[in-house]
Amino acid sequence: MVAELAARQWGVVSRAQLRRLAVPGATVDYWVATRRLLVVHRGVYAPGHRALRAEGYRLAAVLACGAGAVLSHRSAAAHWGLLATEQTVIDVTAPRSRDGVPGIRLHRSRSLDARDTTTHEAIPITTIARTLLDLAATVPEGRLERALAQAERLQLYDHRAITDLLARSNGHRGKGALARATRQTPHLTRSELEVAFRKLVRRAGLPDPLENFILDAPDHPRLEVDFYFPAHNLVIELDGWETHRTRAAFKSDRRKDAALTSAGYRVMRFTYEDVVHEPDTVVARLTPRSAPA
Repeated sequence: MVAELAARQWGVVSRAQLRRLAVPGATVDYWVATRRLLVVHRGVYAPGHRALRAEGYRLAAVLACGAGAVLSHRSAAAHWGLLATEQTVIDVTAPRSRDGVPGIRLHRSRSLDARDTTTHEAIPITTIARTLLDLAATVPEGRLERALAQAERLQLYDHRAITDLLARSNGHRGKGALARATRQTPHLTRSELEVAFRKLVRRAGLPDPLENFILDAPDHPRLEVDFYFPAHNLVIELDGWETHRTRAAFKSDRRKDAALTSAGYRVMRFTYEDVVHEPDTVVARLTPRSAPA
């Protein structure tokens, strides 16, 4: 039973869980003494070995902080896939005071709402909205914006949940930063926007276009376009933030469109808002032009 529990929990178990399995405390102490259980934190063990994945160390940290504890802040963002982190200290939020635990950054919160916690891949964790709120209080705005963009790309972003959380988060240090960040579009890089468009095309069952393809036009040889549907002579250009936000870029885009049009190509442009928030509209515009005959 202990082995089965550990297998479901990234290779870790707690003393409290062993007690619920009717394992006597003296037996647990004997297993620890004989290294059948290896101590990860006080009261948290790895049966047989300590070659744990990151998820195992995260869950061990949560178990070490007692009932009601959840993974939070940057550690929660890493577990959700919103931000990569190289930090070795693990962020945990617990509803009551507890002595410090080495290797754990403990955030005490007596008012952590049940609506703001969940379980993801067997680890108790703050919800996406609460994770973003906690990030807003602890990371620079640029990293918060990147986490928001990643949540959009993973289809985890829920604006209604964030709005609800902000309405009941008076006094939280991240409230202002998250409110500002969610009033504007989280910007994807060109490569990220291209990935989102390619996924949209495949979900719609459209033929795969050529990507970053070179075309020739009169007086404008070797024009690189984002996507090209050769069967329909259709060029798709994606207006990402980094490469299309200046007046010079706007003029350059229009000159490029004019050159392609004069060479007989049809050109369509889509923005971040189009691809992420209006995918059905994008597909409807593409379908008559790019669908197979």
